[in-house]
Amino acid sequence: MLTAILLFIVILSLIVFVHELGHFLVARKFGVKALEFGFGLPPRAAGIVKNDEGKWEYVSAKSKKEYKNTILSLNWIPVGGFVQLKGEAGDEEVIEPDSFNAKAIWKRISILSAGVIMNVIFAAVVLAVGFMVGLPSVIEDLPANARVSDPHIQVFSVLDGSPADEAGFEAGDIILGVNGVQYTTTEELQSVIKQNPGTPIEISILRRGEEMSLLVTPEALEQAGNVAIGVGLGDVGIVSYPPHVAVLKGAESTVLLTGAVIYAFYDLFKNIIVHQEVSVDLSGPVGIAVMTGQVARMGLSYILQFTAVLSINLAIINFLPFPGLDGGRVLFLTIEKIRRKPMPSKVEAAIHNAGFIALLALLALVTFRDIAKVSDKIIDSFKSLIS
Repeated sequence: MLTAILLFIVILSLIVFVHELGHFLVARKFGVKALEFGFGLPPRAAGIVKNDEGKWEYVSAKSKKEYKNTILSLNWIPVGGFVQLKGEAGDEEVIEPDSFNAKAIWKRISILSAGVIMNVIFAAVVLAVGFMVGLPSVIEDLPANARVSDPHIQVFSVLDGSPADEAGFEAGDIILGVNGVQYTTTEELQSVIKQNPGTPIEISILRRGEEMSLLVTPEALEQAGNVAIGVGLGDVGIVSYPPHVAVLKGAESTVLLTGAVIYAFYDLFKNIIVHQEVSVDLSGPVGIAVMTGQVARMGLSYILQFTAVLSINLAIINFLPFPGLDGGRVLFLTIEKIRRKPMPSKVEAAIHNAGFIALLALLALVTFRDIAKVSDKIIDSFKSLIS
């Protein structure tokens, strides 16, 4: 569990660093001064900055001095990072030319959007690297230059009320064998299932790195049109490509994943508004840390895929038009463009602060639920430390 938490912190910090780097690079491109670029979250532990003579100078934790160049700081909370832009908080009495608020609205929107764009680009790079070393993919209709290893059968969906559903199958399960015999293609497995109507069979599966066996009885299913157990199956393997193809595949997969995540959020909000229910299982930091540990046990290719998906998720969440997020600030700038005058800075700050508090409350609620789910694993981890 502790290893999973550490790996999660590393992955999250890398994603947040890339996000903040996007803000920083575009801000500097448009002449906005970056007061500080921090690794980790405040309070500051220490920092360095280039002085007027071009030499690196130590900056103490309590220093409030404003330097000509950007302070590079190391902070006490070792998660993510931040960039502090001049005038970004909107509290300047006199707006100076190198201030965030002095720039045209389209430039400010570009700076705010840069973090999200960098996260999507980062996902494409990670997936490109992944396709070079190999990523889990469906192995049907692959190009001639694709290399496949570790072919296996994976469950894509489970029919509600079917024998598989009652037996406890889940989407993502990897089928290892039936009654002790291994199978590597969907066609072979379906043939065995059809030959055993009404007879319980033991199917070995791999779920998030753990092997287990499930007992299921095939039966004639109207939805399948023959004897089945009620699962959607596919042939999957670790697929790799030459570097030039891997780059294209990384970009293509990023577009498809981004579209899928956007649709998932649309479906989530639609169900909340129309049906007043949450149709998906939300996870906070603890839940994601547990998933990170499960993915880590499956190998590097799965870690790369998980990192890319997490980067895309955080990018889209951060661009939602909600106060306290980059998307919320873009929304206020859009309103300013339409009104042709900015909203009072105190009012806007109050709205963003309220939104941020609401997000923290939601995060606390989801985290509490995550802890309740995995409390046994957390207790076992602490026991292992003191035993």
